[in-house]
Amino acid sequence: MAALDALIEELDRSYRETQERMSDPAVYNDHREAAAVGRRLKELEGPYRLAQEWRSTRDDLQAARGDGDLRELVPELEERLAALEDELKLALVASDPADPKDVIVEVRQAAGGDEAALWARDVYRMLTRYAERRGFRIEELSSSPSDGGGFKEVTFAAKGEGAYSVFKWEGGTHRVQRVPETESQGRIHTSTATVAVMPEAEEIEVAVDENELKIDVYRSTGPGGQSVNTTDSAVRITHVPTGLVVAMQDEKSQLQNKQKALRVLRARLYELERGKQQADLAAQRRSQVGSGERAEKIRTYNFPENRVTDHRSHRTLHSLDKVLQGELDEFTEALAAEERRRALEDRAA
Repeated sequence: MAALDALIEELDRSYRETQERMSDPAVYNDHREAAAVGRRLKELEGPYRLAQEWRSTRDDLQAARGDGDLRELVPELEERLAALEDELKLALVASDPADPKDVIVEVRQAAGGDEAALWARDVYRMLTRYAERRGFRIEELSSSPSDGGGFKEVTFAAKGEGAYSVFKWEGGTHRVQRVPETESQGRIHTSTATVAVMPEAEEIEVAVDENELKIDVYRSTGPGGQSVNTTDSAVRITHVPTGLVVAMQDEKSQLQNKQKALRVLRARLYELERGKQQADLAAQRRSQVGSGERAEKIRTYNFPENRVTDHRSHRTLHSLDKVLQGELDEFTEALAAEERRRALEDRAA
C-alpha cells in the first residue's frame, strides 16, 4: 500500500505540474509544446480520477471499520478498493505516447508472386473491416493493383481516438497457407504480405524542410504500366537526408497527391525517430511483446484447417472466416494485456 501511495503522490505532482504548464504563456504560444502538454494532461486525467476514487473508497473503508452501524459495508468496500487498486496500477503503467493517434497502414505483397498480391488484398480487407468494427474512419491514400486483381501495395489511414493502440499489433508479416485459385493440382502454397503501421504525425510534430525534399512529377500509370491520364499529376517525394521515398498517383490533382505523400512521409519520419528511441531503450530493458520488426512473422492463416495462429500471444482460433471479416479483438486484447503485464513487472523490478 505504501508503494501505491508513493505512486499516487507522484501522479498528483505530475498532474499539477502539467496543469501549470498548460497555463504558462510560454507553452501556450508554442504550438508544438502546447500540443505535447495537452496530450500529456489528457493521459493523466484518467489515472488522476481513479486515484481520487481510490482515496475516497479507502477513507470510507476506514470509517466503516470503526463504526458498528457501517461494518456490514466493509466486505463490499474491500472488494471495491481491491478492484480500484488493480485498475490504478494498470493506469499508472506508462503507455505509448503514440497510442491515441490516428494511423497510416501500408500493406504490401511479399513472397509468393500473384498469390501474395491476392493475399495482400485480403489482409487489406480484413484490416479495414476491423477498423470499421472499432468505429474508425477509413481513408484510402494510395494503391498499386496487380494484374490478377490483388494489390502490389495499398496504403490507408484509420482515424479515431486510439487507432494506433489497436493497429500497432498488426505490423509485421502475415503468412497464409492455402490452395491458390490458379492451382490445378490442389497443392497448398505459402504466401506472405507485410503490414507497416505508423502513427500519423501532425505537422507540428514532424517539421519537413522543403529544401530537403526532391520532388518529381510524372503521369499516373495503371496496373499494366499504361498511362491513365494526360497530365503530370503523380508525385514522387524523396527525403534526401534519410533516402525515404513516397509516391502518390491516385488523385487527379498534383497538389492532392503531394499533400497525401507528405502525410505518409511525416508518418515514416516519425516512426523512424521512434524506432531509434526504442532501440536505445531496448538495450536497457526487456523488450515488450514481440520485437515489432516488420519482417517478423506475426500470424499464420491456415485455410485447410480453418485456423489462425498468432505467434506472439501463442493464441490459436479456429474461426478463420470471422477473423478475415475483421474480428481481431481477441488477438488485440491478449497482446495488450501481455504488454501491460510486462510493463508492470518492469516497474516493480
